[in-house]
Amino acid sequence: MKTKKYLTNNFLIAMPSMEGDDFSKSVTYLCQHDEEGALGIVINKQHTMKMGAILDQLSITATTLEVAETPLFIGGPVQPERGFVLHSPVGNWDSTLQVNDEFALTSSKDILEAIAEDRGPEKWLVALGYAGWGAGQLEAEIQRNAWLHGEAESHIIFEEPLLQRWELAGHRIGVDISLISTDAGHC
Repeated sequence: MKTKKYLTNNFLIAMPSMEGDDFSKSVTYLCQHDEEGALGIVINKQHTMKMGAILDQLSITATTLEVAETPLFIGGPVQPERGFVLHSPVGNWDSTLQVNDEFALTSSKDILEAIAEDRGPEKWLVALGYAGWGAGQLEAEIQRNAWLHGEAESHIIFEEPLLQRWELAGHRIGVDISLISTDAGHC
């Protein structure tokens, strides 16, 4: 019996053919992938809003200007009004999906309060919305060559410059994605 491989803790790297799409040149960190579908956070699309706006809406005061001025991310097209914190280490928060021993995705107010008070996780990014796929949908998109995938690395998520993450994720799997053509050959 063949065991199905799921892609939790992988990057989904948009192929160049996805130009003009919400996912154009995107890197999505897959937080969950199983027989029911997949959930991920786009890690390289900056939102126009900053952390301070979200904290103000929740009546939370940031203790540093650095936190208040931290850019938010566009996590994906699903529930763009809802915030998600991708972070490391995992910690103990009210509403957390533990991806593995290193990463978690939290959507509760307590983590935002901790971040605002400089007692949150060491590494974090806050995204509005998420990317979601129904059962079999992501697998079908991969078969249509919409995505490359490979194991994720923390430094690409949290440390590398935003504009370099797409190419770096490609390099992580041995591909210079900038050299891939958007045209397909036909006989």
